[in-house]
Amino acid sequence: MTLPLSIDQITAHYGTTKVLEDLSLTVGDGELVSLLGASGCGKTTTLRLVAGFLQPTSGAIRLGDKDLTRLPAHGRDIGLVFQNYALFPHLSVKNNVAFGLKQRKLASGERDKRALEMLDRVGLAHLADRLPGELSGGQKQRVALARALVIEPPLLMFDEPLSNLDAKLRVDMRVEIRQLQRANGTTALYVTHDQEEAFSISDRVAIMNSGRIMQLDTPETLYQRPANKFVAHFVGFENLIDLQVTARDGEMVHAQTHDGGKITLSQERLGAIPDAFVLATRPDGLVVTNDASATGLPATLGMRTYLGRAYQYQCQTGAGQLIANGSLATPFESGAQVTLVPNPDQCAILQPE
Repeated sequence: MTLPLSIDQITAHYGTTKVLEDLSLTVGDGELVSLLGASGCGKTTTLRLVAGFLQPTSGAIRLGDKDLTRLPAHGRDIGLVFQNYALFPHLSVKNNVAFGLKQRKLASGERDKRALEMLDRVGLAHLADRLPGELSGGQKQRVALARALVIEPPLLMFDEPLSNLDAKLRVDMRVEIRQLQRANGTTALYVTHDQEEAFSISDRVAIMNSGRIMQLDTPETLYQRPANKFVAHFVGFENLIDLQVTARDGEMVHAQTHDGGKITLSQERLGAIPDAFVLATRPDGLVVTNDASATGLPATLGMRTYLGRAYQYQCQTGAGQLIANGSLATPFESGAQVTLVPNPDQCAILQPE
């Protein structure tokens, strides 16, 4: 059985330092939600509160109809997968997986049967009698995952589970985790600082900063339509340009920067544009051209960097320093006078703050 998780206006302190402030989050039945952010943003504290390793200053935590807020950790019936695996070095792989079943007083025959079935699902049945010290990092992580899943918890939580693995194995393991979570239909909360990992594995992602959720949405929405400057910068919109609308012509909007630089944007492509707004763009969102007839921001090119798929330029403009990617076919020299034209597929409209 799986259940929805509800975190309602949780506040938490470490001593006199406030780490979380009125944080609320709901993870639907069978949904996987990731908490994503830099170190110190509060994501691991949130997980530790749900697990029962910390107590909140205020607020409530519920799993289905069960109030977890003051329950001890061992009474919460939650599956946990840790960054450091937390395997018992003196127990065999099979006995590590069966440990939670033993705590639940299952008969030894049933424990062994379920442990071996789960090891088979993660591809490690042939290593059942090995000790953890004889396994690779990826194999240890599979054992930790099998141990968490075998107890059939209503909630499964992951604390940076892949950070100790090499890049290729991280990709393989996140696919495996997602497949097993979906197959079991387990409600899951996943903590990571890796944006690609969070976006690839999650139904929804909560981007956190300073103990607050800045935006909670699907990976596609976060990537294409960030809600504010913090989220925009976090997901790769490196340029934030303040603009004021000067004229409207149907769906076309004409706007300018404070120094008079002019651009034209289509509301059909970008959605409604208010009179004052911020144009957020990725480096691919500004096309570098020396076409004198182009409408865009005048720029002087600075350092050029070869990226393999494009050249990246540091661009000095009246709106500040911007970053733009240009075609490999037409490289520009440092000091060149160019125009930066927005590419709407790599842009977003934000409210000024």
